[in-house]
Amino acid sequence: MTAHSLRLDHLVISARTLDEGTQYVADTLGVAPAGGGAHPLMRTHNRLLGLWGGVYLEVIAIDPQAAEPADDAARRPRLFALDDPATHARLEQGPYLSHWVARVERPKQLVVWQTQYPQRIAPIVTMSRGELSWGLSVPDDGAFPAWQGAGDGVLPSLIQWDSTRHPSALLPESGISLKALKATHRDADAVQAQLQWLGATHLIQLQSADDAAALVAEFETPDGLRTLK
Repeated sequence: MTAHSLRLDHLVISARTLDEGTQYVADTLGVAPAGGGAHPLMRTHNRLLGLWGGVYLEVIAIDPQAAEPADDAARRPRLFALDDPATHARLEQGPYLSHWVARVERPKQLVVWQTQYPQRIAPIVTMSRGELSWGLSVPDDGAFPAWQGAGDGVLPSLIQWDSTRHPSALLPESGISLKALKATHRDADAVQAQLQWLGATHLIQLQSADDAAALVAEFETPDGLRTLK
């Protein structure tokens, strides 16, 4: 297990389009995500909503304007399982809380940690958007992180920021704070074991369930408690 506990970095709302995802968040939390931009490498784009405590919410969708690689060998699957037919089917029902990302802070080096434990941590992909740059753990097939076959978005991706400022510091204050992040998974023991190894058990409340894996985030807003799922 790592001696350095992780921090919650951001939550991920997957959507067919940015407008659909933005409307879902606005209808639920009372504030619409804005800003964001494109990720050319992944052919995705996003909008962001700042939360209290250095955390933010990301709405992400396939970017229909993204240029396709001229060489098929240069094409890589989009992150957060956005190319998965199962994800497409789920998104036909509307945007949803699909995933979360945990932050690795220095002096720990995410790239070195991944090299030491390649079976535990997916390869680190270097990404950038505007003045921001970061390394993110992304399985080669674009799937969600997994351990012993268990994951389904409940295990976090890992991120380390190279930029001096975190995105949350660049976003307007929303007056919204995350109260709790909860998850259910049919193989909760395997998920819990990986969370413990990562040093992330304190970031999420996990329960076993026979149904499909699910994430639920509870927020304190100026209008009371609200839930995204």
